Amino acid sequence: MSGLEPGRLYLVPAPLDFGCAAETPLSEVMPGATLQIAARLEHWVCENAKTARAYLKRVNALYPLALPLQSQQIQELPREVHKKGDHGGSFDAKPLLAAATQGHDMGLMSEAGMPAVADPGSSVVRAAHDLGIDVVPLVGPVSLLLALAASGLGGQNFAFAGYLPQDASERIARIKALESLALKSGQTQLFIETPYRNGPLLQALVQTLQGNTRLSVSSGLTLTTAQTKSTTVRGWRQSPEGPDNQTPAVFCIGR
Repeated sequence: MSGLEPGRLYLVPAPLDFGCAAETPLSEVMPGATLQIAARLEHWVCENAKTARAYLKRVNALYPLALPLQSQQIQELPREVHKKGDHGGSFDAKPLLAAATQGHDMGLMSEAGMPAVADPGSSVVRAAHDLGIDVVPLVGPVSLLLALAASGLGGQNFAFAGYLPQDASERIARIKALESLALKSGQTQLFIETPYRNGPLLQALVQTLQGNTRLSVSSGLTLTTAQTKSTTVRGWRQSPEGPDNQTPAVFCIGR
């Protein structure tokens, strides 16, 4: 780095309304301090440049950007990172942080919520640490924690299991394994699904889980249509209405 002080890597949360029919005003769900930092950044790493620009356009309406949108330096994570994830350490993200090594502050954003949590980005954070770049997480919505808090399930011991298998038999086996872990250890299990598969996943959960196991489903978090339903699986069987197939949801099971 030739003695040059590196910039910082800011982890910039995004609102949870990505892909939803309606948007929540940023001023209602994002701290002003977070948006002000986002507005002054000129170098970004993101999942998708188009959605990153759309978010920055919303930021600009509240806090003018340091550079026009067309002048922002926005790099996308590779496609294979989106398909396979980057949490295992196999992807080297150091080249994406060249601007930070040259003294520029950078931002990392995902399409919704906190980058590197249930979304790509951990490889970038790891690379920043390896390069001696300070990592600064900013305050904003994290769907997993909001859903856990709203579930009434144990918040002292919990785990995120990511996406469950799409194959029906593998999914049932995974559900049973997560339920066994939750009931034996008291560790609440959280997982997500692509919205258009919300219905099939909920059906599999209601059919597979034991009647006394508690199941919580939170959808549309931070939106005006946000809903959390938390009851026993027996209760779900009596009233099976769940999230629609367009709205992101977080599923939690526990005791």
